[in-house]
Amino acid sequence: MIYDVIIIGAGPAGMTAGIYTRRSGLSVLVFENGTPGGQAATTHAIENYPGFTEPVSGPELMSRFFEQMMNFGVEMKGKRIEGIDVSGEVKKVFADGEEYQAHALILASGASPRLLGAKGEGKYRGRGVSYCATCDGFFFKDKEVVVVGGGDSALQEALFLGKICKKVTLVHRRDTFRGAKVIQDRINLKDNIVTEMDQVVEEISGDESKVTEVILKNVKTGETKIVPASGVFIFVGYIPNTEYLTDENGLERNSQGYLITDEHLMTNNPGVFAAGDVRAKNLRQVATAVGDGAAVNPGVEHYLSEVKES
Repeated sequence: MIYDVIIIGAGPAGMTAGIYTRRSGLSVLVFENGTPGGQAATTHAIENYPGFTEPVSGPELMSRFFEQMMNFGVEMKGKRIEGIDVSGEVKKVFADGEEYQAHALILASGASPRLLGAKGEGKYRGRGVSYCATCDGFFFKDKEVVVVGGGDSALQEALFLGKICKKVTLVHRRDTFRGAKVIQDRINLKDNIVTEMDQVVEEISGDESKVTEVILKNVKTGETKIVPASGVFIFVGYIPNTEYLTDENGLERNSQGYLITDEHLMTNNPGVFAAGDVRAKNLRQVATAVGDGAAVNPGVEHYLSEVKES
């Protein structure tokens, strides 16, 4: 079977694209190797998604997306993408040893947390080092933890951890946060959240089984200090999930690896589109991912109509 559209990724962008393309009467196959919802599904509270007067949890919101998409009859497979071939008019997707074909592809594979690169990070990953407070925060109830980062994600997760942990030390390499002012104000009202500005994590250390402390270094003075901690939560940005792409695919990417698209969200390869966090753009939020998922549909429909007429 040759599908009209294959979508790689079931985050907010991929699921929205699935809803819109299926509503247009297209045959749609979505691949997702992890939990539907992507990074949004690991977010404790989403406060800025339109239509919700109260914060909604990421898992709850993404479950609604998923249910709606499946109700429209979108086909979905939980397989790992090994590669794609976009050299011909019919696009090929290789997943877990099998080949799937479609006239158009929508790459919505999202992005993953960027590693900090500090000594001990790899050793203690899963043993105190985490990239998801919603997933792992419960394990550190009434304990002291460190949160690294200065954007919205880091501040939001610090607030979440502040509700269950004894103490949260928020570490940022600059002297001001990048996160929204309203979130910063909430941080300042929390007695059990302390900030360490102009600091970087020099080392994460502990015993054989768990983290016990974090060594910080002041970027201006070079001085170091030891912060006791049972857990370290890292939020220092993301990298696009494009490991299934090779240079042979010929898809243009920017210096950070994000896919470059035109106003119709099509890449430089006709019939190959990109939506959501994997795409080069200025803002990565659930709302912008949803916008991409909707905006990509007209371009896909137009492209398919030209293919079928030729």
